[in-house]
Amino acid sequence: MKNLYLAAAASCALATPALAQQADQITVIATGSPSRIDQTGQPITVLTAADLARLQGPDITRALEQVPGLTLSRNGGPGAFTGVRLRGSDSEQVLVLIDGVRVEDVAAPGAGFDFGTLTTGGIERIDVLRGSNSVTWGSAALGGVIAIQTRELNGYEASAEGGSRGSFAGEAAAGLAREKYALSLTGGYTTTDGVSAAAVGTEADGARQWHFGGKARLDLAPGLSFVANARYADTRTEIDGYPAPNYTFADTPEYQTTRQASGRADLRYEGAWLTLNTGFALSDTKRDYYDPTFGPNGGTAPSYGYRGRSHRADLTGRATLPANFALDFGADSEWTRYSGTFDARQTARQTSGHMMLGWYTDAISLAAGLRYDDHSRFGNATTLGANGTVRLAPNLRLRASYGEGFKAPTLFQLLSDYGNAALQPERSRSYDAGLEYKSGPVTAAVTVYRRDSRNLIAFVSCFGQTSAICTNRPFGTYDNVGKARAEGAEAELTLRPTARFTLRSLYTYTKARNLTPGTAQFGNDLARRPRHALTLSGDWETPLAGFALGADLRLISQSFDNASNTVRLPGGPVATLRASLPLHDRVTLYARVENVFDNRLPTAAGYSAVGRGAFAGLRVRY
Repeated sequence: MKNLYLAAAASCALATPALAQQADQITVIATGSPSRIDQTGQPITVLTAADLARLQGPDITRALEQVPGLTLSRNGGPGAFTGVRLRGSDSEQVLVLIDGVRVEDVAAPGAGFDFGTLTTGGIERIDVLRGSNSVTWGSAALGGVIAIQTRELNGYEASAEGGSRGSFAGEAAAGLAREKYALSLTGGYTTTDGVSAAAVGTEADGARQWHFGGKARLDLAPGLSFVANARYADTRTEIDGYPAPNYTFADTPEYQTTRQASGRADLRYEGAWLTLNTGFALSDTKRDYYDPTFGPNGGTAPSYGYRGRSHRADLTGRATLPANFALDFGADSEWTRYSGTFDARQTARQTSGHMMLGWYTDAISLAAGLRYDDHSRFGNATTLGANGTVRLAPNLRLRASYGEGFKAPTLFQLLSDYGNAALQPERSRSYDAGLEYKSGPVTAAVTVYRRDSRNLIAFVSCFGQTSAICTNRPFGTYDNVGKARAEGAEAELTLRPTARFTLRSLYTYTKARNLTPGTAQFGNDLARRPRHALTLSGDWETPLAGFALGADLRLISQSFDNASNTVRLPGGPVATLRASLPLHDRVTLYARVENVFDNRLPTAAGYSAVGRGAFAGLRVRY
């Protein structure tokens, strides 16, 4: 019997990123158990390995820009810290999973995930859920969820590319997949001379990473299987700092190293009316900062650093009930800890349970659920959610969802020298509704959405303050002081006039504002949230021996870099041209030119942006 969890990893092999809404497409991101995408009212986009190969290159952000409602900010060139936002959320309010492991950096102040440490190598698919969904996923899913799955391979494949700024990326994977068992191994190395992190700098700040991982599956009995995965990445990124005597952001020889290790082991059962998945996951991040001109042992030892770790045990399942009903359920317990050069080790525990009852048919599907979380530091939180979809006509579907989200305060925010042990979780309510149309060569969708957030945690300066919250916190602390609203619309269109030509377009309008009463920033745009984002992508397979041409255009509007809306970030277009040529049925030559117009658009004030670059590579599959 084909395992449904494996189907979730493979069924979207031919999906288009604009609208992954066909009946045979399976995802686990909606309910935590394998389910059909067209039977959920939640907005989900799927990017596949074919999409990543088509777009080329190790930079995963170029693929993520094919998702409506998604924007990003990066502190310099490739390898620099990169945050991803969904529908105007903070980057720390997007939950990221790799092979089912929550990979947020629990030692970082906001506990977000740095996409600058992740490349496209070995990825099978990326599922993106837009909107709050803490009923299924718990803490951090205020803006949405990004679930990344690595591939199970039968055979081998390898790729290598080089290009501008001394860039090189090499990937290799090999595996054996049979009905009863499978084993896959992947590894890769990327390096680039990069660009100056500081906009005023002249020396290049490079980055390098090597990573490896593996997946294994063993069928123990009919319907019962053991699945395990592991990932390790070692990244070194050159950064800039604030050198004497001016102490302004400029060139320095500083750099940081990041070591990430994660893994998960599962037992999965698939029966006639019940599916179960129970497992244990571990995620560990160690980040160190070095200054060769000043620091321990002449700069050869870290100036400072921190380490975060989480252990998580969970159980999820689905019970198929009579009359097209199904009950999705789950329970988990997570233990987190962090420590730093200047912070003693701190720990927390969070235990949760959830359930969602749904009625699923081809014409109408409805679901509603709730979640209860108990946290050892702040207490408890209850979260609700509901969604539904109705087929209005053979080619037209209406969907809508309501989701609540919460994000537990981080250990740094609670217990560091800047901590506030009285913090409560950030909360959100998210609403969206949309229409989807699919007929022959045309696929289209439009969605409107709104998310209201409260209890947002912000850093409060205690300079010159005598209020109670500043007691023993002379440099500042954290407090629940913020409210915000993000609202807007998303439009998607895919045209396939011939079997050889595809045109995709994505447009997002996001109005994300600060609604904190009594502040000078009330009504201002939230920082680094462009109101308009447009992505156009076209691909043409010519009649000339499989020679293919493609182009991508990303156009964003201006935004503000600060809460007071006094510092602007520029907008404009960034275009990429792509080409590929099969040299053999198993060998493909490819090339691209990124940022054709050399339009450098920084996404964080004071930092540089990458200009025009040319790259070429070779891909082998067997």
